[in-house]
Amino acid sequence: MNRKMANRKLIRLSQLKSKLAAENLEETDWVTFGVIVKKVTPQSTNNGRTFSIWRLNDLRDLNQCVSLFLFGDVHKEHWKTDQGTV
Repeated sequence: MNRKMANRKLIRLSQLKSKLAAENLEETDWVTFGVIVKKVTPQSTNNGRTFSIWRLNDLRDLNQCVSLFLFGDVHKEHWKTDQGTV
């Protein structure tokens, strides 16, 4: 993990909104971690494509969640991922 994180900035999910407002993160190599705290049953778009929605949290501030929408191949590969997975 130390090798993977070398020269990268860790931004907690609960800090993401304020960091995006205060900093230009497009030029920063940053990472975040989240736990799937809620999964919505897969849904379909108007054109019949299926997608998933996950609510992610860093377990530091349970009121600060990020919604992650999974489409296409990402949805197909990961839609069965269990709630509670990091």
